[in-house]
Amino acid sequence: MFVSDRIKSMQESPIRKLVPLAEEAKSKGKKVYHLNIGQPDIKTPEEFFQNIKDFDEEVLSYSFSQGIPELIDSFIEYYKSYDVEFDKDDILVTNGGSEAILFSLLAVCDYGDEILIPEPFYTNYNGFSTSAGVKVVPITTKSEDGFALPSKSEIEELITGKTKAIMLSNPSNPTGKVYTKEEMDIIKDIAVENDIYIIADEVYREFVYDGLEYKSFAQMKEIEDRVILTDSISKRYSACGARIGCVASKNKQVTKEVLKLCQSRLCVATIEQVGAAGLIKVSKDYMQEAFKEYDKRRNLVFDALQDMEGVFCKKPRGAFYITAKLPVDNAEDFVRWLLTDYDINNETVMFAPAEGFYATEGMGRDEIRISYVLNEEDLNKAMNILKQALIEYNK
Repeated sequence: MFVSDRIKSMQESPIRKLVPLAEEAKSKGKKVYHLNIGQPDIKTPEEFFQNIKDFDEEVLSYSFSQGIPELIDSFIEYYKSYDVEFDKDDILVTNGGSEAILFSLLAVCDYGDEILIPEPFYTNYNGFSTSAGVKVVPITTKSEDGFALPSKSEIEELITGKTKAIMLSNPSNPTGKVYTKEEMDIIKDIAVENDIYIIADEVYREFVYDGLEYKSFAQMKEIEDRVILTDSISKRYSACGARIGCVASKNKQVTKEVLKLCQSRLCVATIEQVGAAGLIKVSKDYMQEAFKEYDKRRNLVFDALQDMEGVFCKKPRGAFYITAKLPVDNAEDFVRWLLTDYDINNETVMFAPAEGFYATEGMGRDEIRISYVLNEEDLNKAMNILKQALIEYNK
């Protein structure tokens, strides 16, 4: 029997495709330090679970397609803390940030349209675009430049009559890049002058380091009608398994059309929405402690990488990722080797090969994405394994 060309053309996740090798290593008694995936080990706030415990309905029924009112209200209150004012009908609850991105693409792009994305980018942007029939046009950025955007004129050369949006994460997954005001102004001006949307994935806004001030595209009043914000509770509240996100936009036509997609999948799971609605009660201390912890981990991993011969990266300013160049020809082969043939005291480490985060063929082949989501003791062990493994691999 056949399968569709659409599904065959979808990219396999570089974050998850090597998981069988990791599971095989574990079955042989090895400990694997997972630095390949953005799964925080910070404790999920008790407020999430308490709201679920307090749920006292006799029937677990469908909720509203746009989301339960309590959760929408909590998102509105949350965004006010960033000086962004949304109305109730500006926000649609989604199954995580992933569905928010897919729905945004489906709402503004027809089959065969194009979107611009700075590369390297969150690998699922590629999968979502493929399933929506949208072509990804990469805006190439490089590690030696700190993944800074190229000039306005270079970006404009990529725009065609089929370009419908620029999509980017800020802070960036997988690089930790935080876009400057000047870079954001370039994106803003391009969007206005070419009448296209900005799909802003801002799930890591809480994690901006070195005293930088976080700025959202949604704060730019002059483009509020062309900004589509995609968001998630997964990272800031360490609640990845809840699968709660949202689409937020001042463009009433966009949210009206996205609501059709929300209706087509009926609703987001009611219980998880109930739990997520309680997160607005989480104290500022929780976020401050999480921030401090990730900042320490960032410094630990970056300093360790600087001590490894042939490894290159610039210090990321946000999120909890580092994309680093290794002294190897093929990072995926190296990551496979770590899982199948190498260990120190029966322990090894897993990373995400970075080639899958690029749309341009051949780029990122010698790079890995490191997700510093483990405690300091585990990160120290993982970095030592990487250092010794590179020496052994290059013999």
